[in-house]
Amino acid sequence: MSTELSSSRLHVLALGGTIAMTGTAGGGVAPALGAADLTDALPSRPQGIRLESSTFRTTPGAQLDLTDMVELRDRIDELFADGVDGVVVTQGTDTIEETAFALDLLSDAGRPVVVTGAMRHPGLSGADGPANLLAAIELAATEEARDVGVLVVMDEVVHAARFVRKAHTLRPSAFVSAGAGPVGWVAEGRARVPLRPAGRLHLDVRGNHQVPPVALLTAGLGDDGRLARVAVELGYQGAVVAGFGAGHVPVQQAEYLGDLAQQVPVVLASRTGAGETARSTYGFPGSERDLLGRGLIGAGSLDPFKARVLLSYVLALGWPLDRIAAAYERLTRGASDDNRS
Repeated sequence: MSTELSSSRLHVLALGGTIAMTGTAGGGVAPALGAADLTDALPSRPQGIRLESSTFRTTPGAQLDLTDMVELRDRIDELFADGVDGVVVTQGTDTIEETAFALDLLSDAGRPVVVTGAMRHPGLSGADGPANLLAAIELAATEEARDVGVLVVMDEVVHAARFVRKAHTLRPSAFVSAGAGPVGWVAEGRARVPLRPAGRLHLDVRGNHQVPPVALLTAGLGDDGRLARVAVELGYQGAVVAGFGAGHVPVQQAEYLGDLAQQVPVVLASRTGAGETARSTYGFPGSERDLLGRGLIGAGSLDPFKARVLLSYVLALGWPLDRIAAAYERLTRGASDDNRS
């Protein structure tokens, strides 16, 4: 069976980023190109695809936030309601691993949503934006991209939003899925998605929900935990701890994190970027057993950045602690039960 959808109607939504950057008078580059500029620069036009485009934002990826993703989801829903078969989002690569996961949590359409960008802006030799956009369009036009959640394609490698990470500052091959591996690839204009992530979580966050601030506390050698002591005073309504190894912190930080967990939800993740946080292996003060016993919630296989996205949205929905913990467990084990919030 052909992977292409017959007469696919696809829409490219541009958010700015390196893929849309040009030189500035003061030096360096900044986002300036719109969606039409990006589609005009495609090296070729896939057959059988009606391609539309519009500019949603013109901003660096580092300037996007979680509310932007709610608004972007709403725009994607409008496009699907209008009959679009798939959507490609172009944006800055700085935050793709977080924004794509946010869209994966927020979107429940079932139709393809593919995120891409560029590591080299259009003024550089070997600019990768046009090739990445073409691959994303080819991916969004396939049956294989349906009902798998949001996908990211960079350097012709297809990643699930739940696992993708940016692992290099400059290389076109910067994106990896360290915890589980890529789910597909693009070759000779054909997209392949032979692996399908099990279990998703849908969060019905709307514009009337306030997304609360969630602190990201990264463990460092000899950290005394003073940031945890003032997190609530600073207005944070939750926190994610990026711990050492399988989920450990310096002993002097553990007590403060336990106190914080009595006031707001605190999630324990690993700063390593791959693998689950442990639950019962280590027993020293500051270990995962100690921290979970103090009331922290294990992030499972989610890295700290994605754990923070999830915690922010479930707090916006007013979820209790037990339901928050169940959400991290569901995404770690790939639950196939009801995934709607």
